[in-house]
Amino acid sequence: MELLGTVIGVTVKSLVFIIVMFLAAAYLTLLERKFAGHVQQRPGPLHVGPHGLLQPIADALKVLTKEDLVPDSVDKVLFYMASLLAFVPAIMILAVVPFGEPFTIFGIEIKPYITDLNIAILLALAFGSLSIYGVIFAGWASNSKYPMIGGLRKAAVLIGYEVALGFAMVGPIMQAGSFSLKEIVEAQSGMWFIIPNVLAFVVIIFAILAETGRTPFDVQEAEAELVGGYITEYTGMKFGLFPLAEWYIATFVLSAITVILFFGGWQPLPLMGWLPIPDIVWFFTKVFLLFMFFLWVHWTLPRYRVDQITELAWKVMLPLALANILVVALWIIFIG
Repeated sequence: MELLGTVIGVTVKSLVFIIVMFLAAAYLTLLERKFAGHVQQRPGPLHVGPHGLLQPIADALKVLTKEDLVPDSVDKVLFYMASLLAFVPAIMILAVVPFGEPFTIFGIEIKPYITDLNIAILLALAFGSLSIYGVIFAGWASNSKYPMIGGLRKAAVLIGYEVALGFAMVGPIMQAGSFSLKEIVEAQSGMWFIIPNVLAFVVIIFAILAETGRTPFDVQEAEAELVGGYITEYTGMKFGLFPLAEWYIATFVLSAITVILFFGGWQPLPLMGWLPIPDIVWFFTKVFLLFMFFLWVHWTLPRYRVDQITELAWKVMLPLALANILVVALWIIFIG
């Protein structure tokens, strides 16, 4: 009975997390369009619902009801698998991300996370690396030159920045002495890890922009060169899953992991711990601010060339990540 209760609890929490993430991603599209409008001195969506608040629902209905066209020459198995392989890993990372300390409602303890594993970071990296297969499959299965070039570009970017991303996470792991994201947050009760890990934080910011295909790293689409890159041949919801997974869900999840690694997770801001604000509110406030930073970068910077992106990954970001490990090792030895 205990095992059955655990299975039911995990299943219910998983469904809640997925539904909430879908709704959040839908309205993050509205947030981005409004933000982009203000950056470019235009209003953004206004006409669907009050102040455009129903625009995400209209967009979802449009994508779901569009004619689903599949070119005759594609590899249909890989073509369909690609969109799922791009979307599912981003959702799977949510299983190991804690959003706060357990709390009680009506005598029932609520844990705002699906599971707390002692290898959570390793699983998050493993799940995230699976998305590269979706990109490669989409480019290959489309049997078209533009998607193929876009898929190869994205694969080159992912490979380079996955390595730098992994090494950048070593510093906080060394300081916490654990791979558990929950224990990493608890280890920052005295000082956030951003202080000795500034270099790693810079690396992770660049890596997130590259991993999620946001400007200035959006060479995989590069509409002036590749039409739409590796998603050129996709239509309907298969098309919608790619930006939904990359631009919103993956960006949110990676922002959450960054907040956990460097900014104390759900720990309150310095000198503000006396405020009666729940842990989960602190956490999502930090994640929201970091997400808005990525939107700001996306709508203000021009696109890099492919060779510039790969050189930045291997010649700048990777050495910085390795240098951060040395800095943190010295910090632990001399400061503790």
